[in-house]
Amino acid sequence: MTATIPTTTTEAATTAATVEIDDTRTYAAARERSSVLDALIDEHAAEDPARFRMLTGDRPTGPLHIGHYLASLRNRVRLQDKGVETFVVIADYQVITDRDSVGEMGANVQGLVLDYLAAGLDPARTTIFTHSAVPALNQLMLPFLSLVTDAELRRNPTVKDELALSAGRPLSGLLPTYPVHQAADILFCHSRIVPVGRDQLPHLEQTRAIARRFNSRYAAGHSVFPEPEALLSDVPLLLGTDGTKMSKSKGNVVNLGDTADETAARIRAARTDSERRITYDPGARPAVANLLTIAGLFLDESCESVAERVGDGGARALKDVVTEAVNESLAGHRGRRADLARDPAYLTSVLHEGNARANEVAERTLATVRAVMGMSY
Repeated sequence: MTATIPTTTTEAATTAATVEIDDTRTYAAARERSSVLDALIDEHAAEDPARFRMLTGDRPTGPLHIGHYLASLRNRVRLQDKGVETFVVIADYQVITDRDSVGEMGANVQGLVLDYLAAGLDPARTTIFTHSAVPALNQLMLPFLSLVTDAELRRNPTVKDELALSAGRPLSGLLPTYPVHQAADILFCHSRIVPVGRDQLPHLEQTRAIARRFNSRYAAGHSVFPEPEALLSDVPLLLGTDGTKMSKSKGNVVNLGDTADETAARIRAARTDSERRITYDPGARPAVANLLTIAGLFLDESCESVAERVGDGGARALKDVVTEAVNESLAGHRGRRADLARDPAYLTSVLHEGNARANEVAERTLATVRAVMGMSY
């Protein structure tokens, strides 16, 4: 089908509105499937862990922050404790897709392991591993790259954003392959579910397409790779202390490893507004609403109830409530983190064991791929 380029402002607006409607419908359908999947996990995960095998992970580009904790870490522990077989990749190779150096890689990797364990991930039930230690996983990139077009890769939101921000700056040849590397992460262990936010749905759809195409093109229609499903997060997009998207690279975050005093200082500096009465109004008062959301998530209260409690106390009282909620909720995590940090040999052993387990899985998968492609020499 040939696409028609809108020729008038009205046509362009209509097209944009149609795209937005389609995106809303797609997201609504994804949310419905995610709810069904969550219910199935509750019912069956303990008796059949492999049925719900999960892959998730992080790039070791800096410390994890409260956004990671609220949106991801707590959910990983919840799923693990329900019996879901869990793989967590520390995506060290992906750091160099858009950066000129690896930075403090060793310290960053150790920090991730500390926060995983402090949050409650159990190495006996969760496989924690690094990209660079699993060669067979990375070898899947070659056949997977043959299953996607250059245009598809450039339409990926992450790649598009980096291209738009480059301003003519030369970009790494790894950048366009980023979505395929993610697919290799997910498919090497035959992950059935992937926890994602709304903005990551296109990444997962690319993975699903690669699985379908591999099965069709190279495996004669046999299901070598399952098509993983999205498990959508209920945590909304959180803003940083400066009112923009919370991000490690911007430094607008409260890190999990911060002390109580450092946390208080960061929250005191958070943007609010001049209205004394605290109300939950995300449209008109996004910065205030964001602080209420953070407090509500840590306190397991509605944003409205937190706002009512603060009342006419103004920004200072609101920040005091948020600071107390964060510090009290993370006190146990920080204590466990400090204890674990005193035993670096244990952290190393966790990674070595996870890497060994991931290598076993990846080598079996690569052997299967070679066999169906007629490359078992």
